[in-house]
Amino acid sequence: MPSRSRPTIAVRGLAGELKALRQALGLSVRGVADRLGWPPSKLSRIETGRQGIRIEDVAALLVVYEVVGDERERLLAMSERSEPGWWEVLPGLPVESRTLIQLEAEATGVFNFEPLLVPGLLQTADYTRAVMQACGVNDEDAQSRVRARLGRQAILAREEPPELRVIIDEGALRRVLGGPWVMARQLRHLLDAADRPTVTVQVIPLAVGGYTGLDGPFAILDFRRNQSIVHLEHKISGLFLEEPEQVSYFRQEIDKLDAVASSPTESVKLIAQIVRTFDRE
Repeated sequence: MPSRSRPTIAVRGLAGELKALRQALGLSVRGVADRLGWPPSKLSRIETGRQGIRIEDVAALLVVYEVVGDERERLLAMSERSEPGWWEVLPGLPVESRTLIQLEAEATGVFNFEPLLVPGLLQTADYTRAVMQACGVNDEDAQSRVRARLGRQAILAREEPPELRVIIDEGALRRVLGGPWVMARQLRHLLDAADRPTVTVQVIPLAVGGYTGLDGPFAILDFRRNQSIVHLEHKISGLFLEEPEQVSYFRQEIDKLDAVASSPTESVKLIAQIVRTFDRE
């Protein structure tokens, strides 16, 4: 599934914008294709991201859609951007991880539930190294993954960052990885992140006991013009779900998690309390 989805994801931003332009003008796929002498299937593949988008094809579409000036230049620049992202040149990074990084960079909203670990977008370098060591990742691959995880976090410092909401099990905050000092720094970093207006952190207390979600972490990524995607991750694989009924199922899971999670204010108090415990150690 991840490998098959990757070409779609690589061009989905531009494809979505071109589709939106056509729909705003009330034009049909067949009508546009006929004007350009294309088979309708070609335009359909472009709009769904099932094929690469050549700059000459984009230029032709923009003529039909009467797009000029800065907007035309912006869309043409999107189509000709061929340099790999920073994540493409990191050795040892799985293809699923590269795809996730690209999706996060496009997202306007990210939800992440984690029952076992601090979410990757909010991890410190020392905590990530400790996770890699505990999972038996070799030093070379671990270094690439640390760099990738820190690089992912750059989206939170953008002028218009995505809305990030995380729900974490209290057990993940108390599990000592790298020692008390590393954990204290990690949880303070979590508190700093929670101060940002675009970041919401909630904790599910251990006192809750069993609840839906203990069967694994998941993330939902929302986009301005494209359909939302669910990301599931395991030790050696990752899965991206795009069907509306699949996304809807996981949104219902968020509602169930929210019902047992502490409020953001109470969650921050709990995290601060755990930090003091690590400081004493």
